[in-house]
Amino acid sequence: MENKFDFGMIGLGVMGRNLLYNMADHGFSVIGLDLDKEKADALETGATKGTQVKGTTDTQDFIKQLATPRKITLLVPAGKPVDAVVNSLLPYLDKGDIIIDGGNSHYTDTLRRVKDLEEKGFHFMGMGVSGGEKGARFGPSIMPGGDKEAYNHIKPLLEAVSAKVNGEPCTAYMGKDAAGHYVKMVHNGIEYAIMQTLSEVYDLLKTGQDYSNEDLHKLFKNWNEGRLQSFLVEITRDIFATKDTESNNYLVDMILDKAGAKGTGKWTSQDAMDTGVSIPTIDVSVSMRTISAYKNERLAAAKIYQPVVEKILTDKDEFAKQLEDTLFLTMIICYAQGLALLVKASEELSMEIPLHDVVKIWRGGCIIRSTLLEDFYKAYNNNPKLANILLDESISKLVKPCIASMRAVVSQATKSGIAVAAIQCSLAYLESYTSAKMPTNLIQAQRDDFGSHTYQRIDKEGIFHTEWETHEN
Repeated sequence: MENKFDFGMIGLGVMGRNLLYNMADHGFSVIGLDLDKEKADALETGATKGTQVKGTTDTQDFIKQLATPRKITLLVPAGKPVDAVVNSLLPYLDKGDIIIDGGNSHYTDTLRRVKDLEEKGFHFMGMGVSGGEKGARFGPSIMPGGDKEAYNHIKPLLEAVSAKVNGEPCTAYMGKDAAGHYVKMVHNGIEYAIMQTLSEVYDLLKTGQDYSNEDLHKLFKNWNEGRLQSFLVEITRDIFATKDTESNNYLVDMILDKAGAKGTGKWTSQDAMDTGVSIPTIDVSVSMRTISAYKNERLAAAKIYQPVVEKILTDKDEFAKQLEDTLFLTMIICYAQGLALLVKASEELSMEIPLHDVVKIWRGGCIIRSTLLEDFYKAYNNNPKLANILLDESISKLVKPCIASMRAVVSQATKSGIAVAAIQCSLAYLESYTSAKMPTNLIQAQRDDFGSHTYQRIDKEGIFHTEWETHEN
């Protein structure tokens, strides 16, 4: 029957398939397209009994069976594959149909596609989806942006299938043009930074104080029941308790220390530099993954330098409390940096990103969900134009009691020889951002001396240049 299905999905991998099942379970009729017949067939066999789910390998058949305006989401690899799929659809679509890119596309590609398809009479949206395969199946955080008219068509469906917090859906309109993909990119940058911080805390405990995996599981379980409650702390707790079926050791100890990356963290750093926003914790977290990939070089360097790690002799309970404070504060700073980037990018690219809605929909379903986001939500509701979350008075009351602990942890890590790049960068960021006077007056003097780049003065307005003298004695 023509025009039978409410929604279509192209790309029936784990995420695409689970999102369709989620939609079908909420009463929507759905059809999926994949050139792999096994995936198309598996879509139907895995559906909940009584739901309307169909799989096909025929593009024309897929489009014919969608209700108009057709609503089609793509979950295919970013880049050229997205363009190829879009181009394959256009001959069969009608003006006013809606194409949604649900993958991790770079926002500049989304901007181009929005403009190109608008000129041809079609709606195009970029939509970030976070929560992994379980989130897709049972309720992700969904970040749609772009064409507002198109968003209004899909809003009821997105609100139905998204995660819920206090009965509120974890989805909202993220803003104009490529806002959806920009918000998801920054989400992933924050994710990188929190994960790096957790790995550093793990290293301090395991290497510095000989915590067993059982000890780590117990500590992270305790932390996740308090102010650190979050998805990433929760899964870290579970990782420490997971045994390897092959060796019967703990699985985390059997995993090679080379981290993978799909590029979204790097994009966040690159765009922050172009936009002029400081996000050093995110930057260094990307860099540390890069360093981890040089395993053979690290092994060679270890032989040359033979680094000695000294044990951390601080009382275990005292150090655990300092680490809890440090992790809590570093998490705040990770969010602060990412959200500050959203503020500036929204302004520069005229995306009109609503920060209060961003933190609201990150509270559930997504990888960086955390109880902290409730505090941020209140802060942005109090002041939607907040340039940096650290400027909120209520957030400052969370930050101040943790600073001494963070300094103690950085000092101890440095003495012990354990790398804590994300924690150190977070402390440097906080101390610089809250400093009324930085030493950059010297940098301006240097720039003017060697390059006549000029400077401003503290005692009068204007731009100045000095012919600097040589003083050898």
